[in-house]
Amino acid sequence: MIPDTTGPRLEPLLVNPDARFADINLPRLQQLGMITHDGGRSGVAEDFRIIKRPLLRSARGIEAPIHHGNLIIVTSALPGEGKTFCAINLAMSMAMERDTTVLLVDADVARPALLNVLGLEARPGLMDVLLDEELDLSDVILRTNVPALSLLPAGRRNKHATELLASRSMSRLLDDIANRYPDRIVIFDSPPLLLTSEAGVLAAQMGQVVMVVEAERTTHSSVREALRQIEACRNVNLIYNKTQPFSGNDPYGYYDQG
Repeated sequence: MIPDTTGPRLEPLLVNPDARFADINLPRLQQLGMITHDGGRSGVAEDFRIIKRPLLRSARGIEAPIHHGNLIIVTSALPGEGKTFCAINLAMSMAMERDTTVLLVDADVARPALLNVLGLEARPGLMDVLLDEELDLSDVILRTNVPALSLLPAGRRNKHATELLASRSMSRLLDDIANRYPDRIVIFDSPPLLLTSEAGVLAAQMGQVVMVVEAERTTHSSVREALRQIEACRNVNLIYNKTQPFSGNDPYGYYDQG
């Protein structure tokens, strides 16, 4: 265990059940053009219905068993391509499945944005569990007002984040997350692949990778380099984001954060 050198231990720990609940600002998400369970049909909702289906089949091992197939990382080559937008929408869409629960993890530990987009304040999370052997995963997972969706915040920042994410403690944690609930899909909002080393370390431990590519902005060379960094990952999917709509269709909304 790498000692914490960034400051005192977070206090108090989340021991009050009320502190483990997060009230996601659903009206704000709707205003941002994102999916909510009561938001009705939209172009984005239909897109993610298509995107999620093969991911769910692979997660459930319908066609072939995949180790940690229910662990899905959403990343991009560069910042601003919409990975956080895609991670949240994917989680919201999967949470609408009748026999599935979803855990959405803010794994962008250097620049956490997930809770802010959801209208929530920072909470202890992933990094705190890796740094504190007495802190259990259940202490930091947040239930939400979306019944099938839970959240795992990034937690406090740490300059040894890459080493922590590559540690045996992280491997054990991922095994626990993947195996504790067989019907759970875990979606990780990851750092960009070409910006930090944490993304590649995380991707290597996932069953499935979703890489977001921004239309008309991300260069071919950036995409190739990002894919090279995850070439050991066998199940890689691409989302072409921020495309211009065809005439007569709803515009493809996005939250420009990620």
